[in-house]
Amino acid sequence: MMLWIALISIILFSIIIKSYYDTHFVKIERLDITTGKLEENQSFTILQMTDLHNKQFNKGNQRLIDKIQSLDPDVIAITGDLIDRKTEDVEKALSFVEKIVEINPDTYFVSGNHEWGNPLHDVLFKGLEERKVRHLDNQNTKLEVGEIRFQLAGIGDPSTNHDSIEKALAGLDNNFFTVLLSHAPDVKEMPFPTPIDLTLSGHTHGGQISLPLVGSLIAPDQGLFPKYDKGLYQLNDKQQLYIDSGLGTSVIDARLFNQSQMTFITVKGEG
Repeated sequence: MMLWIALISIILFSIIIKSYYDTHFVKIERLDITTGKLEENQSFTILQMTDLHNKQFNKGNQRLIDKIQSLDPDVIAITGDLIDRKTEDVEKALSFVEKIVEINPDTYFVSGNHEWGNPLHDVLFKGLEERKVRHLDNQNTKLEVGEIRFQLAGIGDPSTNHDSIEKALAGLDNNFFTVLLSHAPDVKEMPFPTPIDLTLSGHTHGGQISLPLVGSLIAPDQGLFPKYDKGLYQLNDKQQLYIDSGLGTSVIDARLFNQSQMTFITVKGEG
């Protein structure tokens, strides 16, 4: 009997330690995407950050700032839920993005459901604009990295009906590699119309709690055992969806077997 109690205690203690680590320490996920729209020797990088939910990994989120600086991405994409719907002061989030823009002026943002659920969303959006973050809801832009040209589009949060794919895609050129930023992976609408090649989303938290052999338990808009929880999905022969499981937490401040993360994406020409 005592052996069983000791064994259960060890297992519970291990789970608590694992959950603490997964919740409070950030890993960098790396993803390579190949495309025929770039030459073989061409590539550009995007750092995707999503679902921070106003979380502080240490004072001023310096731990995240240091990681971002070391990665030196060509573009930084924040795919929503920078704050939580319960956030009462957006200054920490704005201070954080101000430091990000100092590292890389090519920083873009699309809204998530928690922004729209927070009465301070207009204050946040204005603050982002003042700090030169490009708010890309239902808009697009053309970017150049050296001799490489590509397109970045964004939609407002689909789960709260702030999206307009028509406005987001207006004027885009099918010949250029195109990335769509969408907080929620709106699987009912996917695949999106051309010229979208890659969609970057968050929202699911990767289920936040995941179990070995079982996988993610629940995700918003999908319910139990979601099909689209995190990772790369091939929607058809031309389009891919990537869901980042994100940085922060919601409802309960805990992750398990699903560590907080940012994703460093390299898009390169096919050999």
